[in-house]
This record gives sequence, structure tokens and C-alpha cells, in this order.
Amino acid sequence: MLLLTARPVARVAAVLTIVAALGATPLLAQQWLNAGPNPKTNLSNFRAIDEWPDPNTVRTASGSPGPDYWQQRVDYVIRATLDTAAHKLSGSERVTYHNNSPDALPYLWFQLDQNIDDPKVSRTIASAPALPPKLSPMARRFLDPAPFDGGDRVTRVQVQVPASAKGKLRLDDVPYVINGTELKIPLPSPLASGASAVLEIDWSYNVPENSRNGRGVREQVKDGWLYEMAQWYPRAAVYDDVNGWQTDQFLGQGEFYLNFGNYDVSLTVPHDHIVQGTGVIVNPAEVLTPTQRTRLAEAFTSETPTFIIRADEVMTPGTRPAGTAPLTWRFRAENVRDFAWASSKAFVWDAAGFKYTPEQKPIELHSLYPRDAMPLWDKVSTKAIAQTMRTYGRMAFPYPYPKASNIHGPVFGMEYPMIAFCGARPEPDGSYTPQVERALISVTIHEVGHNWFPMIVASDERKWTWMDEGLNSFLQYYAEKDWDRDYPSNRGPAKNIVKYMQDPDQVPIMTESDVIHRAFGNNGYGKPAAGLVMLREQIMGPELFDQAFHEYSTKWAFKQPQPADFFRSLEEGGGDQLNYFWRGWFFTTYANDQAVTSVEEQSADSLIGSSARGKNYVRITIENKGGILLPIQMNVSFADGTTEFVKIPADAWRMNELKHQYGFFTDKVVTKVVVDPNEVFADVNRDNNTWTAEGAGVS
Repeated sequence: MLLLTARPVARVAAVLTIVAALGATPLLAQQWLNAGPNPKTNLSNFRAIDEWPDPNTVRTASGSPGPDYWQQRVDYVIRATLDTAAHKLSGSERVTYHNNSPDALPYLWFQLDQNIDDPKVSRTIASAPALPPKLSPMARRFLDPAPFDGGDRVTRVQVQVPASAKGKLRLDDVPYVINGTELKIPLPSPLASGASAVLEIDWSYNVPENSRNGRGVREQVKDGWLYEMAQWYPRAAVYDDVNGWQTDQFLGQGEFYLNFGNYDVSLTVPHDHIVQGTGVIVNPAEVLTPTQRTRLAEAFTSETPTFIIRADEVMTPGTRPAGTAPLTWRFRAENVRDFAWASSKAFVWDAAGFKYTPEQKPIELHSLYPRDAMPLWDKVSTKAIAQTMRTYGRMAFPYPYPKASNIHGPVFGMEYPMIAFCGARPEPDGSYTPQVERALISVTIHEVGHNWFPMIVASDERKWTWMDEGLNSFLQYYAEKDWDRDYPSNRGPAKNIVKYMQDPDQVPIMTESDVIHRAFGNNGYGKPAAGLVMLREQIMGPELFDQAFHEYSTKWAFKQPQPADFFRSLEEGGGDQLNYFWRGWFFTTYANDQAVTSVEEQSADSLIGSSARGKNYVRITIENKGGILLPIQMNVSFADGTTEFVKIPADAWRMNELKHQYGFFTDKVVTKVVVDPNEVFADVNRDNNTWTAEGAGVS
């Protein structure tokens, strides 16, 4: 009686409780609730997705930026010095914050990511669980680094305010507050819509050798220290139409959400160091020798890499301008959302140029690495950057920046605008396996590919890992296939995600980054990539998918999309309603388990009113035992040795989400049926995928 009289919410809860007690699946509970001629609640997997926000004039129903779309802009002028004796970075920045929102802002929030390593304020340190019984050296370096004096030391925060009615400005100290990895800066008066504020901040921190951050660290190689500098300056948090202030703490797993702006960065380092960073070098005559400048100009005329600094030139006097005093490298970058850099006296440097069209100015491709990384890096790195340019340029949009660099050091794989940090290193004797070579190819494509997602299509990585890692892994799969048709890609093929889909403790893809509690790589990278390959090749078709994906990529370039913007864009461009797919693959942990449960034959003459198109009518029953609704593909084999490949769209499940019967007339005798014969739908139980007629044998 409870099921008949309770309110809908209570009825659902009661059904789920009873079904769970019976050991049935949530899918069966759903079917029970929908059973009968007048279901009280629409629980079809094809129904609209409640989690999507209502469209408005900022983000439209088509998944596009609306007429009232806005986003903040933040420009930086940064002066920093690297003390390699103390392993310390000291800097000063002038920040111009442009308030393009419709709101007046009484304060600004900034990110202090280095504070993840400050035991006085780090929530990551305070909430760290006990270490597992077994821990790899790489995981140990990330999860349990040796204690050190980490974190940002902010020594000055000032805001420019009008000094008089004549409009003169002065800098005033403000009573800032630090909350973990966030810095709150109150303003003397609310910053009006359309107005700008100028701030200055001084800070310093000790560069870690191992870090819970794991992204900006130093390493001692054979020829000296190598510094990869990331999340190294106070960065303005994002204020947007979805979150207001996005002030999620940096806990190490959820990555970054940042504003676009222009950067003017001056980096003072020891005289013998080579520096590479986001943006272009604006003072090459001061920091590069005439020979190096000549080699660079020649290198950009060809995709074949040219050495700018050869292995035998590392740390020789001729690789640096005259003198011994520290040198200041100045970089300028336009319309980027972050800045990172690397510095070392140990760098070998090769470069090449890439063009989409003959008349285009070449895009600079740079690879910098210690001699420890040879002979692998000089063989692979720059060529892999070029491959990324080709594939991503075709599938998303041509690379818009003037340069892309790949740096080898202690960070195995990390991305920033125009610069990537990648690992994979030969053995000390210079030998390496094909697996190590492919690791470098893959990580380079992946990290350079992040320039598209999320450096340009700037999603919120702090919340939605899949929007950058998943989309990027999807494109990486096709770049690897362009590199080598037989490339053994790890992420992309559906069969490679089956083991994860069998995991009873997985969480939905649509889970915020910092609460993905296990198999982070499969959740944020592998499953989204496999789903998008499936969507492109099996559901939408490459032509419509590519058109929709290209449209999404271009219309959100240099903007800040949310998940629903992506989903709606693909539906809009593909001309289909895909709620069943988004719900199953992204919003639940249901799996695909399609089973052939029966094959029945009936004489065609016995079908009342039929106009027989064969002697027999065959019914093949497919049951959905996993929950996800996906198309059905079958190989149907006959006694005469022929086979028919059958493709049925997911619409087959609209009337009954548990069972579908496929019927056809034939003169032949069916001997075997195999569901998902090409393993393109990540079926988690292939034991029930095959039906064989008695006496037909199994082949």
C-alpha cells in the first residue's frame, strides 16, 4: 500500500529500499517505478537532465555564449628573481583587474597555490589520510614529501585609489586575509561594473624539490639544477556568472580555473641559465648569443629540428653573452590565462617551425632538456609537438599562439599556455625501450594538446576534470593514430575502459575533481575519452560529431564554458537528443552489459497478415543488464557461412529499457549471434554476448 499512496519522492525511496533488499539493480527499480499504464514519475533515461542549468542570455539553449556573456580580464606585470643558492623565488607584480561583470565587487580573491605546502595553512596537509601499505617512489614524492618551509610569504599588498577629485592615484596598504590557498583583498570602495583596479603584491617562496603540488619543483640533474616554475605567483581567482567567486581551495587534485589577460614578465636568473616560458622573448639580444639567434631564425624555416644549443655546448662560455652578472629574460604573452617557465644551465635546446599554410608566419616549436634525456628527447619531442599542431588544429581549431615549448624535468606531465613539462627519460647508458619512447610521444601530445583544452577553451578544472583531461585525451587518441596507424593507445578504445566500468566503487564522471576518490585517471581521462570516441564513431557519426565539436571549440575559444555548454553544443550541432547518453556515461556509474538471451524462429506463413519476405521470421532478444542505454550491434551468422552485421540505434530502448527484440525475415538458418562483436561499447560481461544454436559449435 505504501507504493500506491505515498508521495512521489517517498514512493521512489520505498521502491529503491525494497529493490535493494531483493538484491536487484537500480535499473530494475527504475523499471518497476515506470511499470504500468500510468507511471507516476518519468524516470526514462531519455528524459531531460535536471542537473543542467536553465538557459539564459549569458549561456543559451544552443550551448553558445549569449548576447550578455561576460568574463573578467586580468593583466599582469611581474618582476621576479630566482636565487639558485637558496632555491628561492622572490617577486613583485602589478595587477590590473578589469571588472566586466554586471556586479560591483567589494573585494578580490587571489590564489596562493604554493600554500598547499605550508603546514601552517594547508588543508591538504591537515586532512591527509594515512599512507597506503605500498607506495611507489613517484606517489611517495607527491603524497608524502619531506617537510620543508613551503608556502607563499606575502609581504606587501597595496591597491591604487584616487587621492583627490583631480584623479591622482596613490597606493594604499590593505588588510588582506589569507585562507589556505586563497588570498582575500578588500578594496577601498566597491569596484564598479566596467571599472578597473590596480594592485601590487610582493611575495616569495622556497622552491620545493618534492611537493604536494607536484607541478612546480626543482631537480638536480648531471649538469646542475633544473627549475620548472608553475603556480609561482599570486593569481586572480575567477568571478563568473555560475559561481560568483570560484574560491575552491587548491588541494592538489582539482587543477585550475583562471582569467585571460596580457603578461609582461621579467625573470632574473644566474648568468649561465637558459630560460623558456609562456610568451615570446622580447629582449633576445640581451640573453642570447648571435649564433643562437641565427640558429633560431634558421630553425623556424623547417619542421626538422635544429639544435640551438648542442649537447657539447652545454655550460660552455660560448652559450652565454659576455659577463657573469645575472641576466633578466623578458617575456610577453597576450590573451593567455597563466604563465609558467623553466630555468637551468643544463639545457640542450632544439627548435623547429610549423605552418598550417605556406604564407603563415611559422609557429615556434621548442624542446629543452638536460643531456640526461638524450638520445630520446632530441629524436621525439619537437616532432610530437608538430603532430599535436596538425591533429588538434584539424579537429578543434588552428593553434593561435606564436610558440609551443616542451621542457624535460622532474614533472612528468603538466601544461601551461605555450609551455609543457614532460617526463620519460632514457636509462643512464642512453638506452630506452619502445614503451618509453611511446610514453614521451603520448605525454608530449597530451600536455601540448592542453593548449586547446583548457588553456584556450578555458573550462573550470578545479571542478570538472573531464572537461579538460577527457576532451584532451580524446584528441590525443586521434593524434596518436595520425602518428602511427597501429599506435597502441591506452585511452580512447572502449575495450580499455571495461575494467574500470566493472568497478563497483567508481563515481560518475560528473563528480567534482576533489571528491573523485579513486581511479582518478580512469574517471577524468579514460572514461570520457572512450565515451567521446564511442559517440563520434558509433552514435553521431564522424561527420556530424566533428562539425559539432569544431563549433563548440571555436565558439568557446578564449571563453569559459561549463559542462552543459558542451553537452548542448554537441546536441545542437549533431541534430540529436542525447540525454540517454550523457545520463548513462557521464551522470551515472551504470555499465553496458547487453546479453543475447534467446533466438527464436517462426514460420513466416504462421504470421497472420504477413507478406513473407522469407520462409522464417527470427526474433533475437537482447537484454540490458547494465543500465546504460547504447546502440546495439550484432553479427548474425547463418548456416550457409554468411554473416550479417546489424546496427540498431539506441532508440530501440525507448519503449522498454530492459529488453529489445529484433526481428527479421530470412530464408536462412541462424547459427550464431554475437553482440558488440567489435568491442566498441565497453561491454563489461562478454560471457553473455554470444548465442550459438545447438549443434552448431562455437568458433
